[in-house]
Formats: sequence, structure tokens, C-alpha cells
Amino acid sequence: MLRFLLTRLAAVLPVLLVVAVVVFLILRLTPGDPAAVIAGNNATNEDIERIREQLGLTKPLWQQFGIWLGDLLKGDLGYSFYLNKPVTELIAQRIEPTLSLAAGTLLIAIALAIPLGTLAAWRMGGWLDRLLSVFSVAGFSVPVFVTAYVLIYLFALKFDWFPVQGYRRLFGPGSGGVGDWLRHLVLPWVTLSTIYVALIARVTRASVSEALTEDYIRTARAKGLPERAVLLRHALANAAIPVATVIGIGVALLIGGVVVTETVYAIPGLGSLTVDAVLNRDFPVIQGVVLFFSVLYVLVNLLVDMSYLVLDPRIRY
Repeated sequence: MLRFLLTRLAAVLPVLLVVAVVVFLILRLTPGDPAAVIAGNNATNEDIERIREQLGLTKPLWQQFGIWLGDLLKGDLGYSFYLNKPVTELIAQRIEPTLSLAAGTLLIAIALAIPLGTLAAWRMGGWLDRLLSVFSVAGFSVPVFVTAYVLIYLFALKFDWFPVQGYRRLFGPGSGGVGDWLRHLVLPWVTLSTIYVALIARVTRASVSEALTEDYIRTARAKGLPERAVLLRHALANAAIPVATVIGIGVALLIGGVVVTETVYAIPGLGSLTVDAVLNRDFPVIQGVVLFFSVLYVLVNLLVDMSYLVLDPRIRY
């Protein structure tokens, strides 16, 4: 067990190194000059060149990457070109809204998708199964921002139940308490959980429906076990590994959805920070946020792998 964990953690380092190299090269080789953005429209070529030299952009690419990687190994993600603040400080300031949005979405999706998928598999071909199929197709087909604008129009503008945009912190300065925090996150949660519910519910339905055809299900029913016990203790328990796997894989969808959702709802999280950094060609911020999301994705999938030991005792590492 410990050996497997150490092996997986050691394998993370090459992955993160590849991510760092790819992101670094893409940012440097694509058109656009951070110095020109900082200098403004009225700047001369001499002004832009002076700013480039101050930012270290006149050095060779290998030297720029070496300096950034050396600072990274010391825990320093560098300074923002545009905001002139440490990238670690910017991430720390924006992490609460993003974690609130992502964690709430994940909890809502799991709480809704697994029961819906299980019931749809139990009554395959029924009205719930057909309704879930339509919802899954719609959830995958409709872009997140379209869902967001529809919800804003209905529940914020027309009925005035929730705020249109913005965020209230749960802790610290500017906190409006739990109620205000929830009111500002209900619409973003619903927006982002739509595609996630569609994904998990479809996989749950497929896995449970396959498990219901197995011999041990017929044996359990022949022994007179209640249908609830057959569904939960036998069918769903044996279908749990594919469901856990898709939850881990879906974190990538969640990360992408966070960026769009935070932009639409004006939530000051890591997603909006990334969008601003891309528009301003703020290389250190983009690199830092992408690396943070990469570490988060790898750790979530490591937790999913570890959950297999609990979900299926036959698995040993």
C-alpha cells in the first residue's frame, strides 16, 4: 500500500514537469507581448523594450525556464507581470470562491446523479430512464454559459430570487454569513452541476444495469432479499468502481467549467484570475494557476485510486 502510494507520488513529478514545459513554451511561442500590454497604446518601442528587459523576456527561452523552474523548486511561483504581486498570494486570495464552487458542485452532482442513475437502471425503459436520457443529452449539448444566462434571466432578473452576479465570502472581511454565501452560489452550482450530473448519472445507469444482469443478483433475489438491499448492497456496490473513476475523470470538466462559470457570474476565483491573466499575457500567473490545477487533478485521481481499496476489497496494491 505504502509502496504503491510512493510510486504514484513519484510518477506525479514527471507529469508536472511536462505540464510546466508545455505551458511555458505555448505562452512564449504564441503571438502577444506582455510588455506591450503593460506599456499601453501610447508607448514607444524603446518603452516596450525597456519593460521586456525588466521582466526578463529578452533572455533566451532556456534561461527563462531555468530561472522559473529554480524558483518553483523553492516554492516561489514568481511575480505577476500585470499586478506586480506574488503569484502564490494571488492564488491564496482567489482559492476560496473556486473551492466553494467546485466542492458544492461535486456534492450536488454526486447526491443527485447516483440515485437517479440507480433508479433509472432499476426501471430500465421507464419514464425516469427516458427522462434521464434526454437530460443527459441536453446536459452535454448545451454550453455552460448558455445554461448560466438562462438561469440568470429566470431566477435573478424575472423572479429576483438570487443575485445576478458576485460573491460573498464565507469567512474574513466582507463576509455576509452562510445565508448570503449560499444565495450567491446557488445559480453557479446549478449551472456547473448540470453537465456533471449528466455524466455521472449515465455512467451509474450503465454500470448498475450491467450489474443487475449478473448471477449474484438472481441469487440474492432468490434468497428473498428486499429489492432495496439488492440494489444498494449488491448492484450499486459492484458498480461503484466505474462511478468513482468517472468522478475523478470529470474533475477535468469541472476545472474547465469553473473558468466559464466564474466569468459569467463575476466570481473572483481562480477561473476569473486565469481569464484576466490570459487577456493581459501575464505569464507567471497563467503558469502558476495551470500548475495548481494540474496538481489538484493528479491528487484527486490518486484519491480515486485509493478509494478502490474501500469499494472493492479484492483489489490489492
